[in-house]
Amino acid sequence: MTSDEGSTRFRLRRTNSTSRAEDIVTEDAKVRKSQPDKPIHSPRDSLISWGSNFNNFEGMVNWAFLLLAIGGFRLFLENLNKYGIRVNPSALVNNFVESVTDENASFISFYLLLYTNVPILLILLIEKLIAKDVIAWRLGCFIHMTNLLLMLLIPIIVINVRSDNIGVITATYVTGVYSVLFLKMWSYIQVNHWCRCSITILGQKRARHTSIYRQASMLMDKNLFHASTPQNLAKVQEQPQEPEKIGTKPVTWPDNLSIRDIYYFWFAPTLCYELNFPRSTRVRKLFLLRRFIELVVGVNVSIAIVQQYIIPSVVNSLVPFAKMELGIASERLLKLALPNHLLWMIGFYLFFHATLNTLGEILQFADRDFYHDWWNAVNTAKFWSTWNLPVHRWCVRHLYKPLLHAGCTKTTGMLIVFFTSAFFHEYLISVPLRVFKIWAFMGMMIQAPLFPFTRFVQKNIGPRMGNICVWISLIVGQPLAVMMYYHDYVVEHFGSDLIQAYGQIYSFNTTKQIIH
Repeated sequence: MTSDEGSTRFRLRRTNSTSRAEDIVTEDAKVRKSQPDKPIHSPRDSLISWGSNFNNFEGMVNWAFLLLAIGGFRLFLENLNKYGIRVNPSALVNNFVESVTDENASFISFYLLLYTNVPILLILLIEKLIAKDVIAWRLGCFIHMTNLLLMLLIPIIVINVRSDNIGVITATYVTGVYSVLFLKMWSYIQVNHWCRCSITILGQKRARHTSIYRQASMLMDKNLFHASTPQNLAKVQEQPQEPEKIGTKPVTWPDNLSIRDIYYFWFAPTLCYELNFPRSTRVRKLFLLRRFIELVVGVNVSIAIVQQYIIPSVVNSLVPFAKMELGIASERLLKLALPNHLLWMIGFYLFFHATLNTLGEILQFADRDFYHDWWNAVNTAKFWSTWNLPVHRWCVRHLYKPLLHAGCTKTTGMLIVFFTSAFFHEYLISVPLRVFKIWAFMGMMIQAPLFPFTRFVQKNIGPRMGNICVWISLIVGQPLAVMMYYHDYVVEHFGSDLIQAYGQIYSFNTTKQIIH
């Protein structure tokens, strides 16, 4: 036998053994089963190994929720034994009544909210003048930009000048209203500009077609006799007629420039303007009742969490945070994380589900897609594109895509979008507190480098770990921002003497605990 024949038989034998692998394993199992020692072992992985393909961890999830419930109940008892019952709805009502009966405070906030009608009507007037060619677009754009800038400056000026008459909660509400007004009016101006440019381009095309048609008519005048033959008349009669439109005729520009239209958009639960919003056929009274009950219950639960848990935790974290005692400050941070995150979750449900659905139902606004499954986000990019859809759609429609159309790269467009979002986050916190720091701004800008990091974790470790990273940023990042702003607020408005006074009480209590 030659070497070539031997190698051929060897290759054939290896090929046959590979194809009969399953049969060999099955036959081996039968032989082992028939042995007298009754074997029970076989090649298997441990159940929680990656190669076991086991994924039913329902019992472990129940165990984790049970531990979470026990830990939460222990914190509840600890807080109750240490501070007693701090929930006092009557105190909140009394403070609200005092703020309403205070002429200076109530009238200032009322005037600020009433003034929102001025920029709205001014924008409508300018758009009508531009549509009628009374003023040029450049002049109208300058007036619009000045008006939008004043929307952001007026709350800053009034809140700082009359700070003694405006509380933090009222100032937060006012700045939130003016921020929403800014975004809505920006969309209103931009969409009307798109419609105006589209109609201008369409008019130019029609003018060119009309010119061509006139030239063709002059040539056809020489052949009128041939054009009036019975055969040509029959061809004209056979052309399909335009069908009659059924239903409500859609609004077109500039018929949308009305007080009714702009005020409907002002109260509608969206930041993106359209000439024809999708509308529902009726108002569901039972649906409104459920949302109203959710709002009442949710607001009271939120007030109880703030009074019973968040205020004591924040006050107790003031001195360790000021002295940079990292161990104690970290313990206070983790203690604040649970109630703060619970408050954030309740606030999300109350605003994005209960409040926006209530507005949509009253106004018969049919698009109720205010959020997606952000809790399943496997990276921060997915989270920011699913948890707040009204803002996300505004950023993509009125900022990101126009920047790409202007020639910017995707990275530059994303950074500008995050810069804008960071500015409004800082605006909504610093203006009411009258503490101009950059913690919220930096917190939002840090999200940009987190995009590639969480995507790296998702691809290399797994989607589950990416989702865990998203939850960690939400649970830990928010209470840290609360502690930082509270510390700066106390230092800015009450001075460091208050912190020193708290420090003496804190040192006395710490010494007492060590002795006992």
